[in-house]
Amino acid sequence: MTSLITTDLVVLDADQGTASSAVIRALAATIAEQGRANSADGLADAAIAREEKTPTGVPGGIAIPHARTEAVTEPSLAMARLNPPVDFGAKDGPADLVFMIAAPEGAGKDHLKLLSKLARSLVKKDFVASLRAATTEQEVVDLVETALGLRETPEEQTSTEAAPTGAPTTGAAGAPTESASSSTDHPRRVVAVTACPTGIAHTYMAADALVQAGADMGIDVVTETQGSSGTTPLDQSVIDAADAVVFAVDVDVRDKPRFAGKPYVQVPVKAGIDDPQGLIRKALAEADAPNGRRLTAAHAADDSSETQSGSRESIGAHLKRVLLTGVSYMIPFVAAGGLLMALGFLLGGFDIPDYAEDIVLGNSLWNLPTEYGDLALGPVGAYLGAVAFQIGNLSMSFLVAALAGYIAYGIADRPGIAPGFTVGAVAVLMGAGFIGGIIGGLLAGYIAHWIGSFAAPRWLRGLMPVVIIPLVASLVSSGLMFMVLGGPISALTKGLDSWLSSMTGTAAVVLGLILGAMMAVDLGGPVNKVAYSFAVAGLAAGSVDNPVPWEIMATVMAAGMVPPLAMALATAVRPRIFSQAEKENGKAAWLLGAAFISEGAIPFAASDPLRVIPASVVGAGVTGGMTMAFSVTSQAPHGGVFVFFAIDSFLLFLLSVVVGTIISAVLVLALKILVRKGGAAGLAEAADRSAPATTAAASTGSTTGSGSAGEGQQAEPVSSNADATRV
Repeated sequence: MTSLITTDLVVLDADQGTASSAVIRALAATIAEQGRANSADGLADAAIAREEKTPTGVPGGIAIPHARTEAVTEPSLAMARLNPPVDFGAKDGPADLVFMIAAPEGAGKDHLKLLSKLARSLVKKDFVASLRAATTEQEVVDLVETALGLRETPEEQTSTEAAPTGAPTTGAAGAPTESASSSTDHPRRVVAVTACPTGIAHTYMAADALVQAGADMGIDVVTETQGSSGTTPLDQSVIDAADAVVFAVDVDVRDKPRFAGKPYVQVPVKAGIDDPQGLIRKALAEADAPNGRRLTAAHAADDSSETQSGSRESIGAHLKRVLLTGVSYMIPFVAAGGLLMALGFLLGGFDIPDYAEDIVLGNSLWNLPTEYGDLALGPVGAYLGAVAFQIGNLSMSFLVAALAGYIAYGIADRPGIAPGFTVGAVAVLMGAGFIGGIIGGLLAGYIAHWIGSFAAPRWLRGLMPVVIIPLVASLVSSGLMFMVLGGPISALTKGLDSWLSSMTGTAAVVLGLILGAMMAVDLGGPVNKVAYSFAVAGLAAGSVDNPVPWEIMATVMAAGMVPPLAMALATAVRPRIFSQAEKENGKAAWLLGAAFISEGAIPFAASDPLRVIPASVVGAGVTGGMTMAFSVTSQAPHGGVFVFFAIDSFLLFLLSVVVGTIISAVLVLALKILVRKGGAAGLAEAADRSAPATTAAASTGSTTGSGSAGEGQQAEPVSSNADATRV
């Protein structure tokens, strides 16, 4: 392996200008002059672009500009000791030590590990002091190669070798987290994930800074570095045992659902270097606060996308991610709009749509209307109902545009928003509905992304995201919607609406069964999201004359309430067959289920999926079929029993939920008792309330229900750390 640094790549006490870009260009030229890059400008442009995303200055007068680009032919490290120092964006002032890391696009992991190790060394004060005191270029090279472990004796290397790059980093004492967790008197624990776009320098510096800060504070910090040289994921037991999580990242976190339910803070990776102790304090403060920030399962799923540091997602995963991005941003429009419209109906009567616009434009609180429907709660009710209805109606009018706009945003980032909103508005005008919004958002996003991939001249780059990309992408995507796609999609939408509106009797019940089962099969996962997104996307099309979309929304919401309520009921009826942690989660599940938070059943499903999920699917399916059979409607997309005023036939809605809850609870209890103990004998033994407490404990094994008795399960399940109130 060729040397990363030579004396020709070291410049001491040089004046390389007063701007960070000038220093980067000078170092890029030095690397190119040594034949390690085929284009000094290409390397400099890549490093400057990285610098513009996040300044690379770190505390202590150090800067680490870096790039991974095809312009580099050989992994290289150039160093300049500047006089005068230059501002690279660090909080404590300009940098006088600048290390420029240049890696080829396909750099091997061995080189990347060495570069990462150097970045970690730069947080060591004695190493930095030695660099400032060096008098020759060769002395700098010797110091760097020693830090990289290239000049150590085998004995020294054994005693001082750092944790493998990409592996979980232990606490400062070096003790594995598992042994620490076995102690009854252990310090508080924080897990951290660090990642930057390049995955070479900041990723590892932030990890080491957090570990060192934790050691100084008496807090056990374990890190996962998601860098270019590889990633070793944290063991799930380590995550479960943590009090809080720190995400110091500039890119998406890989496999983020692992951390669902945990208190967390998320900041740019540089913050992990600049203020590691402050981040640890903030994370623990979130854990201590009753209403502290928790990572929900839905949020984690939405954010678990492709990182920009080397991994690739499949086409299906990519489409799912961008579609769910659109839906997640659209839901607030629907939630606010639907609830306000429902409030309008409550105050102004169901004929308020006939009067609302005239009332809000022609009347006020000091000039109450005299003409309104018979069901309105008087002149004041008619006026307030009209105001609420009109605000809700206007909010709902953004539904398709917001869906399209944020689908495009999920593909092309900010430059995709304007084309997406525009093509969504065109889809509404053409009568293409939410299907047109989805197709238009995808079209606008991919066009915007494609235009943004061009290497524009430097003078044009500033105009690309704010003028060129929105202009061209809007013109092309909306033009195609007007001239080619709008008509066929409109016809398809009308056909779908007619088909749904015609569903009665058995067909409606079957649809309810399917939607109900989908809501329970993965409790907030992709299948659940498909059913929920289908209901929310069609909500705006509902009306008094066409209530089917509202019926679908009621079906989905009722079915989604069943799993957590069933687990709560099961723990209340037969508490002895559940662990202490599950009984505590069952208490919280009452409220979560009532509020339509399906994730309240996740702790139970995680520890016993083969019993909990089938039981939940059956009960939720029955509830879905009943709500469709009863023609229950909901104009609110969320809220459960707390949006009773937005649910027509609320008592039938409650009846459907109660029946499904009882069915699921009975099934899960039967499966836990009969399957665990072997048929009727097990049922009889479990029903014997006169057995001593020790016998009862032995018969249930104090297990989570994830296996048969005698398997040596622990009293506390793996999911015991996944407090349902945090999901």
